Order: sequence, then structure tokens, then C-alpha cells
Amino acid sequence: MNLEYFIAKRLITSKDHKSSISAPIIKIAIIAIAIGIIMMVVSIATGVGLQDKIREKISAFNGHIIISNFDDNQSEVSVEPISINQDFYPEFKTVQGINHVQAVASKAGIIRTEKAFEGVIFKGVGQDYKWDNLEEYLKEGRIPNLKEKLNEEVILSQYLANRLQLKVGDRFSTYFMKEDGNSIPNLRVFELVGIYNSGFQEFDASIVIGDIRHVQRINKWKKDQVGSFEVFIDDFDKIEEKGEEVFLAISSTLDSRTIENKYINIFEWLKLFDFNILLIITIMIVVSTINMIVALLVLILERTQMVGMLKAVGAPNWSIRKIFLYNAAYLVIKGLVWGNIISIGLLLIQKYLGVIKLPPENYHVTVAPVSINVPFILAVNTGTILICLLLLLVPSYIITKISPVKVLRYD
Repeated sequence: MNLEYFIAKRLITSKDHKSSISAPIIKIAIIAIAIGIIMMVVSIATGVGLQDKIREKISAFNGHIIISNFDDNQSEVSVEPISINQDFYPEFKTVQGINHVQAVASKAGIIRTEKAFEGVIFKGVGQDYKWDNLEEYLKEGRIPNLKEKLNEEVILSQYLANRLQLKVGDRFSTYFMKEDGNSIPNLRVFELVGIYNSGFQEFDASIVIGDIRHVQRINKWKKDQVGSFEVFIDDFDKIEEKGEEVFLAISSTLDSRTIENKYINIFEWLKLFDFNILLIITIMIVVSTINMIVALLVLILERTQMVGMLKAVGAPNWSIRKIFLYNAAYLVIKGLVWGNIISIGLLLIQKYLGVIKLPPENYHVTVAPVSINVPFILAVNTGTILICLLLLLVPSYIITKISPVKVLRYD
């Protein structure tokens, strides 16, 4: 039998313990631990959730790596065509970890309706386009059918649909300027078959997705010519590494860049969340540990007579310290259990009900996303227990200074 654990268990379950002077201090310590773990779990889940969601949205509209011509074109418009007869298309075999490559082409235009007009980027896509990345953002209608002959089906954002007062099934005119700028613009009449809402204002305010053959015809390109290629990788954490590999694998006349480079401001902003999460975890662990140190000191001082008696019968200092450390571990674990129950409950409510809304112009999402990562949660709990118990070894050292002679004589 573990004597130290047995005594600690008796102390925890005794009625005197529950009605003692230290009871309110112990409750405060447990509450502090619970609040700390709630703050840590929620901050990790929301921070990582927001990072993942924004990455998903950017990659849904751009892929992870973009291969284009080596030129100084900084716009979203495709200027010079690229042949689809490339070693990496339709399957990138020379670089591992790439799951899909798709060809696209973009053209600037103006949508004109009876009541409004908007400047847009028409993104032409082909039969190889990865629609499953956009399906979760589709609010009305369906995906355009691009597998048959050239048609006028397109999808655009809810933001543009509201501004242009369009609904699914409506037809509208779009004007595309010619290269010389002086000729009569090309006119195309499209049919709106779907409305999406990504919550990412930079995309929602301009992107219209339709058949790539419209762009090829307007630009007078051949059927085997496109504007760029979008590459999707398996592991986003390796995007920088894969970006370098792709750049070295493609022709010297082509350029490649990752979405981290293209949207550098957004990804730099996302990196700030890592610092914020680390700061919150550090503060919460410090606060929780301070409360536990106070609680442990009170427990030791309250049980001074018991400490003296144990020493008098020959118990070593370390055995007595273990009794109080077991007691402290119980309090820490109790706080963690309650904290985890409450935090995971709050996260599940947010995940399935979307209670907390966010302004998309600031956060690029309409609802606060959460990522319930079990390994992260276990790591935070384990780290909290270990740090607290290691730091509690210091105040438990006071036990070695208690003299059984003085304590029993006082009694």
C-alpha cells in the first residue's frame, strides 16, 4: 500500500477538510485552475481554427502554389498564355506530396444590370477544377456544368449578387475590354446558377467563376493555352518546402509562388495568433500555479500538528511532502476536469450553432471557427499538471523546516 497516497486520500475525503479554514482557499484554487484551462483550450481552439479556416479559403480560390509566367504582372488577370503541355500537368510526378494540379485563366470585366454595375475578375476553370473546395461555401443553386460543350453558367458571391440584385436563374451581361483598349468590348451573357459566400471579402467582392473557354476565346488563345496552374499539396505545414521543390521542377520560363508569399500580409497577421496563444497559456499557468502554491501553503500550515506527529514516528521529509503533493495533484486534476468539460462544451456549442459572429471585413470569416484538436488539449493538460507539481515542490520544502519537538510542545 502507498502510505502517502492513503493519508492524502483520507485528508481529501474527511469532513474536517471540507469545513476547515482552508476550504474557501482550496475552492478558489480549483476555480482558478478551471478558468485557466478554459482560457487555454478556448484560445488554442479559436486561434488554430481561425488560422485553418483562412488557409482553407485562400487555398480554395488559389490552390497552395501558383505557377504562372515569369513576368511583372501583379494583377489577378492572365496576360500571357501558358501551354498546358507541361511535364507537371495534369499530374505532378516529380514532387511528392502534391495531390492535384488544375489549369485556370482570369479576365477582368464589368457586369452590367438594369440597376447596377460592378467590376469583377472572371476566373475561367476547366473540367479538372477542384469544386469540392468551394462546395461548403455554396449557399444557393449548384456548381456550373463544365463537362459538356461551352455554356454560360457561372457562380458569383452573395456580396455581388446583393449589390447587382441578382438571384439564381437570372441572366446578366458582362463586358470584357480588348487589349488595344479602343475597340468595342467583348460582350458575354452569363446565367447565374449558384451563389457562394466565403466570408473572405477580397474574393467575394470580385470573383466570378465560369468556363475557361470564354477567356480563351476572348483572348484569342488556343485550346491548349491557359493563364496559370494551381497546385494543391497534402500538408500545408510543408508549403514552403514544396514551394521550393515546385520552383526547381518547373521550366525556367515559368515562375511559382506560394499563397503565403502572395498574401503575405494575411499570413503574417495569422502568425500573430501563435504569439497570442502562447502568451495566454503562459499567463494562465502562472496564475494557476500561484493559486496552487497559496493553497498548498495553507494546507501545510493547517496540518502542522500532523506533520510533527509523522516526523515524531519516523516519517522522512520526502514522504510527508508527497502527502501534500498528492493532495495538490488532486486539486489540480479536479480543476482540469471541470475546465475541460466547460471549455469543450463551449467549443461544441460554437462549432455546431455558430453563436459568436465575426465581421468578415476584419477577420475574413463570418462565424468564429473552432478546431477541437485532442492532442493539443491533452498536451495543455499534461503540461499544466507537470508545471504545477514541479513548482509546488518549492513551497513543500517548508515541511523540512517544521520541528516535531516545537510543534508537539506547543500542542
